[in-house]
Amino acid sequence: MADKYFERDEAEKLLPKIAPWVKEARQHKQVLDTLDQEILQHVSRISVLGGSMPPYAEIARQRARRERQAAKVVEIVEKIQQSGCLVKDLEEGVIDFPSLKAGEEIYLCWKLGEKHIEHWHGVDEGFAGRKPLDEFPGEYPPPSKPGIQ
Repeated sequence: MADKYFERDEAEKLLPKIAPWVKEARQHKQVLDTLDQEILQHVSRISVLGGSMPPYAEIARQRARRERQAAKVVEIVEKIQQSGCLVKDLEEGVIDFPSLKAGEEIYLCWKLGEKHIEHWHGVDEGFAGRKPLDEFPGEYPPPSKPGIQ
């Protein structure tokens, strides 16, 4: 069970605040992934070349930068989740908002770039199980305010 449940309008009011955080976290994650690849290449090269002198200083700089990027990702994800929503897929920018439908816990599902929250899925279904909110006439009305662009 979630600590907080969102109505659609309440969740949509958070989108202008959350969207920039998701974008920022994605950027840090992309840098993190690039650094992981570069570090892996150094390690692979060391094992293949055997007795050659590894670039220890460069590897240390990359590892330090990697740790800073990882800390920023964690900090931003925690900030997003403190608002009560869940980061489900950072690379795709998928955020779920716990909600209730007829007493059953569901997730209102939003993806970065979508103007409004227009989908939901069961707690065990994930993004692939998204369904349009209009399958619940009267329960999730259209948003009263425009979402993000």
